[in-house]
Amino acid sequence: MFGRRVKLPVFPPGALLVGGAARDWLRGVPAKDFDWAVPDPAGAAQGLARGSGGAAFPLDAARGYWRVSAPGGVQHDLVPLPIDVTADLLRRDFTVNALGVWADGRVLDPAGGRADLRARRLRMVSRENLRADPLRAWRAARFEGTLGFRLEAGTEAAVREVALDLGAGRLPRPARERVRDELHALLGSPEAARGVARLEDLGLLALTVPEVREGLGVAQGGFHHLDVFGHSLEALHQLLARRPDAPLTLRWAALLHDVGKARTRAVDPVTGRVSFHGHERVGAELSAGILTRLKLPGDDVRRVSALVGAHMLPLPANEREARRFVHRRRDLLPDLLTLMLADREAARGPSSSEASRQAYARGFERVLAALEEQSTPPPPLLDGQAIMALLGVPPGPRVGMAARALAEAAALGEVTTPDGARAFVQAWAGGDPTT
Repeated sequence: MFGRRVKLPVFPPGALLVGGAARDWLRGVPAKDFDWAVPDPAGAAQGLARGSGGAAFPLDAARGYWRVSAPGGVQHDLVPLPIDVTADLLRRDFTVNALGVWADGRVLDPAGGRADLRARRLRMVSRENLRADPLRAWRAARFEGTLGFRLEAGTEAAVREVALDLGAGRLPRPARERVRDELHALLGSPEAARGVARLEDLGLLALTVPEVREGLGVAQGGFHHLDVFGHSLEALHQLLARRPDAPLTLRWAALLHDVGKARTRAVDPVTGRVSFHGHERVGAELSAGILTRLKLPGDDVRRVSALVGAHMLPLPANEREARRFVHRRRDLLPDLLTLMLADREAARGPSSSEASRQAYARGFERVLAALEEQSTPPPPLLDGQAIMALLGVPPGPRVGMAARALAEAAALGEVTTPDGARAFVQAWAGGDPTT
C-alpha cells in the first residue's frame, strides 16, 4: 500500500472513490479533485457541500451528475454508482486510473493498476479504450510529464497508431477545448519542455500546434547552438528553471517566442549569413492565431502575442532609456524580462560570450531599477480636458497623442510640474505631433 501516510477523505454514504484521486491516494499524494460513484449523487453532493462549506450544483441533471466546489480549490464530482463497478473501471483509459477505493480502505484493482503504480508504468486498459476517446493519447503524454511515469511499449505503440489515424482522418479529432485542457495541464508541469518534446515524439504535436514543428531542422548559427525547435523548448526549460511559478501565458510565450522564424528565414547570397528579420512580428500574429484556434480567453491571446512581439526589443544602454523602456512596456513587465532572459540563456552558440551575457545582465539591471523607481505610474500632470483647452482642439486622436507624449516625458523626468507640462504640450504641438 502506497497511501498509508495520506488520510482518506470523508466518504459520502456508500461511495466509491475512483480515478485519479484513488490513484493519488495509493501513491501517497494528496488530491484536490475527487471523483465519486455514489448511490445518491444529489444527496451526497448536498451533504459534501454542507460539510465543507462549498456549493453543490448539477452538471447533468438527467444523468445524475453533480459537482461540489469546496474551499481551497477542492472539487468533488459525483456520478451514480454503476451496477457493475468492475466493468465500469475496465472502461477507463489506463490501469492506474482503473482503481477504486471503498471507505474501509479496500481497493478494487481489476486491471493491475497497483503493480503499474509501483513500476511507475503507464499502461492502457485496452487498445479499444484508447481509441474510443482519442484524447487519451494526449492524456498519455500528459501523465508521463506530470506523474513521471513511462509509457509501456504496447501502449506507446497504440498511442502512435492513434496519432497516425487522427492525422489520416480515420479517427475523429477531439474538440479543441479538450486538447487545450490536456496541453495546459502538461504546460503547467515543471517538465513542460520535456512534455512538448514527447508530444512531438509521439506524433501528437502536429495535431496540436503544428506551427511549432516548423522550427525542426531550421539552423540558426550566431548566438544559437540549437535549431529553432530545440531552442524554443530550451527557452521554456530555462524559464521554468528560473521561475517555476510562471503563469500559463508566460509559458506559452516562451514556447512560441520564435514561432515566426521558419517563415522569415533568409540567407544572404554573398555572405551566407542567416537572418530572421521580422520574426517577432510574424510570431506575434501566428501566436494569436494558434491560441485563438485553441480557444484561449482573448486577454490571454493578446498578452502572449504582445510578449512574443516584444521579445527582441533591445535592452537600454543607460538610465534614461531604461525609464523609457519601462514606461512603454509597463503592462508586460516583469514577464517580458523573464522571457528575454530565458531566450538569451537558451542560446549558447559561437557568438555568445561571457562579455555579451554580462552586457545583457546590465541592461536587465537598468530596467529593474527603473521599474522599482516607477513602481506606481505618477498621475497625469494634465488631463484630456486641459490638453484640449490648451491646444484649442476637440476630442480626437491628436489629444491622445499629446497625452502619451507628455506621459513619457514625465516618466523620463523631463517634465515635473503642471507649468512644465503646459509648456511641453505647446512645444509638442508646434513640432511634428507624429514623432
